Amino acid sequence: MIAGEATVSPLRALVSVGALCAMLVGCASATDVTKADQHGTLMVSASATGGRLAWARARRTALAKANEHCESLGMQTSLAAEQMQGFQAFEQQASVIRFECQPKL
Repeated sequence: MIAGEATVSPLRALVSVGALCAMLVGCASATDVTKADQHGTLMVSASATGGRLAWARARRTALAKANEHCESLGMQTSLAAEQMQGFQAFEQQASVIRFECQPKL
């Protein structure tokens, strides 16, 4: 080792790389499913941060939550409308989905 040179343990380097990846990839979170109107339309929203694909992660999370809700009722999801929010990279982006649970065919 050269005098004055700092060393980084392999574990510390791995943790740092993992934290950086998590920061760049970001994560998504969803709201609970709520009633959107009196006609059986439901709504769920999800948001994500972390780069250009944040909206895709938000959309995937919202769709998964809608599908999970309808499946718990023994039904399938029928999308009614979708709204996107936030288009700038590295800002929070969201997907708001309105849907109905329909009988399985």
